[in-house]
Amino acid sequence: MNPQAEELNKIIQSKNPVVFDLLSEKGKKIFFPKKGILGQTADAKGTKINATIGAAIEDNGTPMRLESIASNVNLDPSVIFPYAPSFGRPDIRAKWKSMIYAKNPSLAGQELSLPVVTNALTHGVSMAGYMFVDDGDKVIVPDLFWGNYNLILTHAYNAQLDKYKLFKGNGLDLDAFEAKMNEGEIGKKILILNFPNNPTGYSPTEDEANAISGIIKASAEKGNKIAVFCDDAYFGLVYEEGIEPESIFTKVSNIHENVLAVKIDGPTKEDYVWGFRVGFMTYGIKNGTEDVYTALASKTAGAVRGNISNAANVSQSLLLNAFENAAYDEQKQEKYNILTDRYKEVKEVLQDDKYAECFTALPFNSGYFMCVQLAEGLNGEKIRQILIEKYSIGLINLNNVLRIAFSAVAANDVKELFDGIYNACKDSKE
Repeated sequence: MNPQAEELNKIIQSKNPVVFDLLSEKGKKIFFPKKGILGQTADAKGTKINATIGAAIEDNGTPMRLESIASNVNLDPSVIFPYAPSFGRPDIRAKWKSMIYAKNPSLAGQELSLPVVTNALTHGVSMAGYMFVDDGDKVIVPDLFWGNYNLILTHAYNAQLDKYKLFKGNGLDLDAFEAKMNEGEIGKKILILNFPNNPTGYSPTEDEANAISGIIKASAEKGNKIAVFCDDAYFGLVYEEGIEPESIFTKVSNIHENVLAVKIDGPTKEDYVWGFRVGFMTYGIKNGTEDVYTALASKTAGAVRGNISNAANVSQSLLLNAFENAAYDEQKQEKYNILTDRYKEVKEVLQDDKYAECFTALPFNSGYFMCVQLAEGLNGEKIRQILIEKYSIGLINLNNVLRIAFSAVAANDVKELFDGIYNACKDSKE
């Protein structure tokens, strides 16, 4: 094992052996290289003639660039063209951390790691897998989950997705979750909490969020060491009173010394920048220390460097400018209001009793999506094809559960959408 990895491991072992035990074999071996090319490049910073880094420089010392590209971005070339650090830009890391606290007031007074920048949330989940998932590990997920977990965790890291029933009636099936957390021998457990949930668009009520936390805490008290991946892709998009407004990360990042919470989030959905590909990984654990968090961040940045080198500088810079823009909050509220109106229209349209003959809405209250469960005997794939060919409507079929992205449907098209699904169901019986 590389001595730099051993040094990080010693820090983690001495300060928090639970965190060390949760690391995968890859996580234990990875490190961010402070020596070699990166170390020598850092040493040369500020020199008059710097021939270290693999980038081209104009004679005046600015980044070499094509005007046909530079003219399209109204930012200083120094924050567009050079490599960003593998950790991410220091300024946006600090800004995002401050925003986590602002958006989650109950974290006040709790120390968290400085976020590490990933290439959006898919890459963040992959890096969490790199850090904590070993070959054959089980990862606890609900039976309705983002399909990309399969590619990331099952096929890339050879994990097993261990499913429990998400819903009971109009809310979460907390009994199923508790039973799953109590399965098997005492030891290492990994789970993903994704709220608002993709594909269902459901977030827990405040009581449900507290119950989830209590179940995890009880499992930890029995001696289980638990890594909780908090996939917060749709954070903040909650449309009902009584729904937990803060990240589930706030409930699990300080509940027990045996629970390490990994917040995987970013502006992709929150700030409507799907193509920017910027995400963040932040760690929280009860009695977490700066030494442990710094070591985890170094390992995470090492995994990022060994995987993609670094996330795009231009995206990070554009986002930082937006976050510091005086109009940012107002503009974000305007978009939230549009999504809220679409959500309310979906709720209103679904009051029509005729739809019950063909489908039933699964619980939803947040995010971009909602789902309908088709009535018994209907074929979701057949209906999906009819919708495209006859009604010019596109949606996703998930084993006879239809996922509808109401985020992409104008409020005045919602009635046509659900009438189309109803009529396609009727057509499919002919």
